[in-house]
Amino acid sequence: MNRMKISTRFSDSIHILAFIDIYGKMKNLPLTSNLIASSIETSPVMVRQLMVTLRKAGLIETKHGTPDPKLAKKPEDITLLDVYLAVEKEKPLFEIDHKTNPECIVGGNIQSTLSTFYSQAEIAAKAKLNQTTLADVINTILVKQKEKEKLQEQNND
Repeated sequence: MNRMKISTRFSDSIHILAFIDIYGKMKNLPLTSNLIASSIETSPVMVRQLMVTLRKAGLIETKHGTPDPKLAKKPEDITLLDVYLAVEKEKPLFEIDHKTNPECIVGGNIQSTLSTFYSQAEIAAKAKLNQTTLADVINTILVKQKEKEKLQEQNND
């Protein structure tokens, strides 16, 4: 079976932005691409490539040669749609297989049928991404971390 590789550029970019905000508040911690890559479990090269994309989109500020990236806007002013459009550009959320048998009832009609449904789903998904901010993601991460720490504390008692 031929498996398509699904891009993680979008989620990795959100990860980078959240990491920069959360760990950036710890003044003595240099935010190197190696450190960020260790959190994502990817290569520092991939992190640097994504950071260049995020910088060009006006989402982060970096100084060449220094491990001190910063968000270019407040987390509440960055939507997940902003991040998606920065890294995925005009790539559709859903792909239709165009290699189907046109002589088959299903194969001959599936593209136009799915195209309508996919378009509606994409508009709904992008609307949701536009309503969700980086601050929402960061706050959820911090709540989940606090819950983990509390549970760990209780297990140690």
